[in-house]
Amino acid sequence: MDLKMNLNLTPFQEPRGVMRVLQLVFAVCAFTTVANFSVDYTIDCQDFVPQKAKVYTIDYPFRFYENVCRRMSNNESLAITADVSTDAQFYVATGVLSMLYGLFIIFVYAFLDELYKSKNEIPLADFMLTTIFAVLWLSSSAAMANSTTALKNVLDPEYAREMCRHCPVVSNSGFNGLHSSLLIGFLNFFLWASDLWFVYKETYWFQTRQGPSQTPIS
Repeated sequence: MDLKMNLNLTPFQEPRGVMRVLQLVFAVCAFTTVANFSVDYTIDCQDFVPQKAKVYTIDYPFRFYENVCRRMSNNESLAITADVSTDAQFYVATGVLSMLYGLFIIFVYAFLDELYKSKNEIPLADFMLTTIFAVLWLSSSAAMANSTTALKNVLDPEYAREMCRHCPVVSNSGFNGLHSSLLIGFLNFFLWASDLWFVYKETYWFQTRQGPSQTPIS
């Protein structure tokens, strides 16, 4: 079969092409926001020698164990510890795989759209992969939301103030970056789930349900 790869922008004037571009953009935004996010946890105790605030930087993949102060009730160390690396890596992996598939399918739409429409197997595979990515975005975003809550609880300044001796200054730099990434993650789920209808219309399942076109009798 002679395969001609001529640039064709017609699919990008249709919802299926526009959705692919949006999916690509927001997938990159989602995983880069998490991978580049860090939070500074600052604690200042009179017990420190020398007496100066200590800053702990918690970043991707959010696996840490730090002894930060002495407990108020005894002389034991108070540790802040968490390991949400599995959820964070799952979320980032979903974003990276979505980006790679987005680049691939955009190439197919742009240069191989005639082949895409002539082979029943290709739209069907596209539909199934779109379904898988919709499920991945929903599950990874939900997992990352749970992990964000766990991180916020561990790094809550009030907890350290209550548990530590002589530590009047405890703070963190905030979680706005993770909150933004979670919104984008659930937006990605919406984009991939919404795209199922437009991809489904390209499959032979939809086309056979429409039945053969009828020519009106004059």
